[in-house]
Amino acid sequence: MPPGPRLPPLVQTLLFIGSSRRFISHVHRRYGDVVRLGTTFDRCFVMVFDPDLLRDVFRAPPDQLRAGEANAPLGPALGRRSLLLLDGGEHLRQRKLMLPPFHGQRMRAYEDVMREATGREIDSWPLDRPFALLPSMRALTLDVIMRAVFGIDEGARGDELKARLQTMIAPVATRFGLFFLAMFGERIGNGRVGERLVERRRRVDELIYEEIGRRREATDLDEREDVLSMLLQARDEDGRPMSDAELRDQLVTLLVAGHETTATGLAWTFDLVLRAPRVKAELERAVREGDDAYVDAVAKEALRIRPVVPGIGRVVRGEPFRLGDYTIPPGIEINPSIAVIHRRGDRYPQPSEFRPERFLGDDAPDTYTWVPFGGGTRRCLGAAFAQFEMRVAIREVIARAVLEPVGTRPERVERRGVTLVPQHGTRVVMRARRAATEPEPAAAAA
Repeated sequence: MPPGPRLPPLVQTLLFIGSSRRFISHVHRRYGDVVRLGTTFDRCFVMVFDPDLLRDVFRAPPDQLRAGEANAPLGPALGRRSLLLLDGGEHLRQRKLMLPPFHGQRMRAYEDVMREATGREIDSWPLDRPFALLPSMRALTLDVIMRAVFGIDEGARGDELKARLQTMIAPVATRFGLFFLAMFGERIGNGRVGERLVERRRRVDELIYEEIGRRREATDLDEREDVLSMLLQARDEDGRPMSDAELRDQLVTLLVAGHETTATGLAWTFDLVLRAPRVKAELERAVREGDDAYVDAVAKEALRIRPVVPGIGRVVRGEPFRLGDYTIPPGIEINPSIAVIHRRGDRYPQPSEFRPERFLGDDAPDTYTWVPFGGGTRRCLGAAFAQFEMRVAIREVIARAVLEPVGTRPERVERRGVTLVPQHGTRVVMRARRAATEPEPAAAAA
């Protein structure tokens, strides 16, 4: 086993909760690229900070390194059949069923939805008065994912589902929320707090199952482009469709993971862009000229410096797993650190600098050095959708709003649930609002 600090588990737990980034940076410098740690929730796990070792983790047999088991704390909110919680053959079956809706051409059908949602948010922003961007980004990405996943336009049903979903997520989207889930797991319903979470989940499920039943009766599924309609028609290799329970868990997973993470990525992007005059000027040029390559590079560099999720997990099962110079026994979880890998000076010269050009040359970062969406067979199913949505939203905001950051210092990173968010939600001031315009031919072609 690799080396690590001998601090009591309770002390390590408090350090993870109160000062996670500094603590992890310290153990990396002190003990190297593979470190053994332990908290009150997991008495022994291993963190990895080296892209070469990360490649070994991503390429390992999925039955030996199990991501679904590592994501188990999310079960009470997402459901046991969520793609994030499955392993082995069942994960592969569900993933194959869910891939078609995220095909490139289908994904682009939502571009107008994304532009309209962004435009509505820009129109709601106050002039010459500070406000936080993150809540607005959450609203637009939730609108988009509701339309993309359910095909529900604005109206009472959609508004009620959004409200119930946000109420269900709120208790666990805090610094202590994930630790609460990790501590109680399947016993989440015991106690007053757990009972409230169970009741909120029931109210969300009520509307989702109602929508599934309504859609099963529809006669125009072939003509619809939303994910639910496509999943209802999907069949596995044995000709089996997805059950209502499977549909519910996958839909909730897409709704939860598909809006919070993208919204946070957008908020971080504008926090970085507005404090980098050179990048901002080049981004404005790119938007005017329809240069989507640079817009994409800006989004990727923002996700490098400010990854939304700090790490990923794999639980060793079956045979011991060889990791560099160490042998990790079954039952131990391996946690590659996305945040540390993205800031390695040997892979990213001047790693703290915001330089989108890193992603434009022939030596752009590879799939083991830039991993905001994970990798291997467990790479985020909606990665392409999220990146596409970020490009559309960035273009719209840069084209239509003149923004300035509030204060001289970048936002501090704060952990809420499984995500790393701007502490104050990226506070900005809008000095002017421009009229909406149609994208130039070059942008459409790109």
